[in-house]
Amino acid sequence: MEDKYPFELISLPYQYNALEPYIDTETVKLHHDKHLKKYVDNLNEILSNYPVYQTWSLEKLILNNNTLPTNIQTGVKNNAGGVYNHNLYFNIMRPGSQLNEPIGNLKEAIIKSFDSLENFYNLFKEAALKVFGSGYAWLIVDKDKELKIVTSANQDVPLNVFHVLLIDVWEHAYYLKYKNKRDEYIMKWHNIIDWDKSEKNYNIAVNFLNTLKNNWF
Repeated sequence: MEDKYPFELISLPYQYNALEPYIDTETVKLHHDKHLKKYVDNLNEILSNYPVYQTWSLEKLILNNNTLPTNIQTGVKNNAGGVYNHNLYFNIMRPGSQLNEPIGNLKEAIIKSFDSLENFYNLFKEAALKVFGSGYAWLIVDKDKELKIVTSANQDVPLNVFHVLLIDVWEHAYYLKYKNKRDEYIMKWHNIIDWDKSEKNYNIAVNFLNTLKNNWF
C-alpha cells in the first residue's frame, strides 16, 4: 500500500476464511471490504481537494492533525485513524494454531511487565472489556521502553508511543459470530494473534529507542 494519497485498501495476508473458527468468514469480508474500504475512500475524498497534504503519509496526517485546516481535522482524524488501526489489526492476525503465544524478546518483556502470560491476557481482556462503546485495546511501548496496555475510543490512535498489537472491539468486528459476548471474542482472539509480527514491532520500537538514547550522549 502506498503510504500517501491516494491511499489503497490493503490486501489481507490470508484468505477470508483463514481465521475460522475464531472470526467467521462473513465478518472478515464485511470488516475488510466494507468498513476498512469506507475509511480509505473517505480519507481520499477529503484529501482530494487539498493537494498540499497529498504527499503526507498516513502517520504524518495523524500526528499533525491539529495543523490541518480546521474544517477537515475531524474527518482526517477519524478516517486516517480508521485506516491505520484497521491495517494494524488485520496484519497482526494469522490462522490459529495449537500453540500460540508470545515469543522472544516480547515474551520476556510481557512476563517482566505483567508477571506472567496469564496475567497479561487477563489484564488485556479487562482493558478491552472496559472500552465503552467502540474502540480498541492496545499493547504499546512507551518512551521508557516499558510495555503498557492502553485503550482508545472510536478511531483514535495512541500518539507518541510504539504500537505492538491491538484488538478491535467495535461491534462490527465480532457481532455476527459472538453477538453481545465481547468477552468470548477477546478470549478466542488470542488464538490468532501473529506473535511473529508483534515481536518484530516490539524489537523495532526498542531498537529505535536505544538508538535515540545512544545519540543523546
